[in-house]
Amino acid sequence: MKISRIVIQNYRGLKSVDINVGNDLACIIGENNTGKTALLRAVQICLDVSFPSMYRSLVREDIHASIDISHPNQVLIGIELTGFEGIVNQEALVATWKTAADTARIFYRFRPRLSVREALQHGEIQPGELTLEDYQWELKGGGNPETDLTEISWDDDDIGESVRFSDLQSFLVVNLPALRDVESDLRNFRTSPLVRLIEACEIDQAEQNALIAILDNANQQIEASATIADIATSIDASFKDVSGPAFEMDATLGLSAATFQAIIRNLKILLSDLALDSFEPNRNGLGMNNILYIAILMEYLERRRTRGNSAGQLVLVEEPEAHLHPQLQASLLIALRSKGVQILLSSHSTQITSLAPFNTLISLTKRADATIASSNLAANDQLSEDDIADLERYLDSTKSNLLFARKVMLVEGAAELFLIPALYEAVHGINLERVGISVVAIHGVHFNVFAALFRQGNLEKRCAIVADADLKPSDAGDEFDVDVDAPDLAALRGDFVEVFAGATTLERELVMQETLPMLIAATRQLGAPRITAQLEAGLASLEGGELDIDEENALLEQLGTAVLNTAKRFGKGRFAQVAARYASLSTALPRYIEDAIDWLNE
Repeated sequence: MKISRIVIQNYRGLKSVDINVGNDLACIIGENNTGKTALLRAVQICLDVSFPSMYRSLVREDIHASIDISHPNQVLIGIELTGFEGIVNQEALVATWKTAADTARIFYRFRPRLSVREALQHGEIQPGELTLEDYQWELKGGGNPETDLTEISWDDDDIGESVRFSDLQSFLVVNLPALRDVESDLRNFRTSPLVRLIEACEIDQAEQNALIAILDNANQQIEASATIADIATSIDASFKDVSGPAFEMDATLGLSAATFQAIIRNLKILLSDLALDSFEPNRNGLGMNNILYIAILMEYLERRRTRGNSAGQLVLVEEPEAHLHPQLQASLLIALRSKGVQILLSSHSTQITSLAPFNTLISLTKRADATIASSNLAANDQLSEDDIADLERYLDSTKSNLLFARKVMLVEGAAELFLIPALYEAVHGINLERVGISVVAIHGVHFNVFAALFRQGNLEKRCAIVADADLKPSDAGDEFDVDVDAPDLAALRGDFVEVFAGATTLERELVMQETLPMLIAATRQLGAPRITAQLEAGLASLEGGELDIDEENALLEQLGTAVLNTAKRFGKGRFAQVAARYASLSTALPRYIEDAIDWLNE
């Protein structure tokens, strides 16, 4: 059994969220304060029997700011489940929650209590007079299948059957918060996955007795030590003297009480590497202990599943990248994908998103009005299977930054990536990342694939496409014609997408009086003395003020050709990288790039 859909209304910052899950792994991504943690807490409210009930009684901060609680309203969290048919324990759990074949739902509501609803109906209380004390929470399942979760209003009473917590005990929800104290959890028998794993192994009584005998024998040998015995006698006498005869107890020394539970609680994991042998996890760093904790937990869940007496399990992981080296992040995600346990994972790590399959990505995006847009990125009718395959390949750890950026500028390649941010900061004194703009190179001209992401119901944020006029890949040679697969840029414009194209190529567009000092310094650094001299002479002519407009344009075109040829000679990326070092010598940047940034900043 797995979660197939999550509906949230008015909970924390999530005004209205409707997400289809459908995979064993769901990777919830988004910038800070878009509701990733709130979404995981909402799932706990519905399904986690160990989640403290005090948190189900919401405080004002748990209710969306747009809701006036003095007027009757509700917070609704609904979850649909599927995949349980043919599994006896799971079918039994959801028997009263079913809405269709192999589909069930459970939903939480925080709304005016029954007596208040009746008083409102009879006019004894008027809308606008309610307080938080007039609200209470309820948990129900099933209901009329023709009434969708999004259609349930605060005053709908005859919907679903009450859910008892005792029913939920067989459905295990494990929550792993971002900043958890793994060492403490491993030591505490109530939270240790090791204790749960051992108990899940169901060690028979004969083996338990054998282990107890070993511990009992060890305790007897310790007690036989003269020094230990003397210390134990001293402690016993002092304890009785302090407590008095009315409260006296016997005290002795030993490894542990000779019981099987004591053995379980005192077992410790011992680790070894090339530097140390048999050391405890407290010698480890936070990252490796997180990996160790998750590894034990996964083994426990697998044992629990194979025993066949559970009714499902779910793991919630918040920011698994915390404390983890990028390669460990990769290793962890690959391992989690292979475990056969449904995992809801929140992250703002480009390393995680670069490895997660595209159809597992669920994006939360903050709109201009501060509401949150939610979407399954792969559920996009403008993306073909080939497009999705392209995106999966291209969204590596650098380019996946577009999934988190508040505003995106898509460019062709490395030259724009190096130069545009450097030039803008030099000219305006503003770092683009600081104002929420990320420049993302797609290393090609296939803008249509990426532009399809920025639309209503998907990534609802601005995307400026900055391209050359010829739409020929920047690394293509002159012998190649214009890319026949290049998209029609004008057709890519939409509510969230705008196109800004230069008249020629970036290198030619860069050549103007205000940027020539930068280009001169770059060619000098690269070791191109003839081009440097040509640019210096051109700058002198432009500064002399003796050229008419036609002569000035002809000179700039000539210098543009020289700069373009130089960039090709050294490699466009390398040329731009060197030029960016001297961006501070520039006092302007091409108009179409300025226009793109102005539009993003509107």
